[in-house]
Amino acid sequence: MPPAATPKRPSSYRWFVLALATFAQTGGCFLVQGLGALGPALQAAFGLDAAQVGLTMSAAQATPIVGLPIAGLLLDRFSERLIVGLGAAMVAAALFAAAQAESYLDILSWLVVASIGYCTVQPGGGKVVAAWFASDTRGLAMGIRQAGLPLGAALAALILPVVAAQQGWRAAFELGAGAALISGLFFAFLYRPPPDPLPARKRGENLWRERIEEIAPRLPRIALPGAALVCVQFCVTVYLPLDLRDRFDIPVETGVKLLFAAQFAGAFARIILALWSDRSARGRFFPLAVSMGAIMLGLAAYLFAPGAPLWAVALLAIWLGFFGFGWYGPWIALVSEAAPKGAIGFMIGLAMAINQICVVLAPPAFGALRDASGTYAWGWSALIAALAVALWESWRKEGL
Repeated sequence: MPPAATPKRPSSYRWFVLALATFAQTGGCFLVQGLGALGPALQAAFGLDAAQVGLTMSAAQATPIVGLPIAGLLLDRFSERLIVGLGAAMVAAALFAAAQAESYLDILSWLVVASIGYCTVQPGGGKVVAAWFASDTRGLAMGIRQAGLPLGAALAALILPVVAAQQGWRAAFELGAGAALISGLFFAFLYRPPPDPLPARKRGENLWRERIEEIAPRLPRIALPGAALVCVQFCVTVYLPLDLRDRFDIPVETGVKLLFAAQFAGAFARIILALWSDRSARGRFFPLAVSMGAIMLGLAAYLFAPGAPLWAVALLAIWLGFFGFGWYGPWIALVSEAAPKGAIGFMIGLAMAINQICVVLAPPAFGALRDASGTYAWGWSALIAALAVALWESWRKEGL
């Protein structure tokens, strides 16, 4: 009787893959996700109101509503190196063109182009991590990779305002273009697929119809919490420095530093919460429910924080950053594991596309509410209400 086969040990190269994917995520989102840090500079340069500041973020996030599912299909069919590399190059070219723009509308147009390329970075990194890591470490790996997004935004909050103040907003856009190009090229030239890659769909199948039919029943349990949480994430990203200036009389420079602290806490939290989801006896969904409840408490405290000492406001910003950005680690692991066989790229792309609808609509709606009411307080209250609905529905369906 032949001896039992010895299980293969996981390749150490997977950690290099994780580093590449995280670097690509960080560089690709450096300016796209860091637009909130440039909000005051753009507001001063073009005389923008709050809704127009939010629209810059929407322009950078609009195309992925359609582009993410398409990118997912391409990633299920073609090389991740090719798709992610070309996408990063497009982001870089568009941001460099935006740096030469002469009007607010020109900037919006080029940010839309950048968003087309950015469609490949998120699902591309998610798919390569799912391919290289087994389920017992996938949450941790996804959390580390997804930490690249708030890490890139945190670095943007720290660096871009300084560059804009010293050399102008155009130099900040050029720096963002360089970060996207370098990180994308590193991934394209150094990544290698696993020896046992994820199964791919055969050519000639009706991919759109069949995959939608497979995925549709699996979406509701991840779409509602994802939508509510991503609204919080991007409203904090865009409006925290402006709200701290208007309601708290905190200088913009200090507000941007608090945004950096929030983003950095979120990068750390994506790893911690994802690791918790790997170990949680109550499943991957439980950290998401805890995050929603923690954000509601944090926003409620923030509403009544004007007049509080700066250290207390800083702690609130870190709390909101930890849970308001950290939720994405366990969420994306949950999405990848809910995917049908051979459709991980498409599942990640579609789930992210649903989130993108909120990313596009939430910042300008939040800004318009502020312009109409004269305060940001109503916007934060609306986010608390949205989280309450999502938490109740999740609790009811998941039986937490």
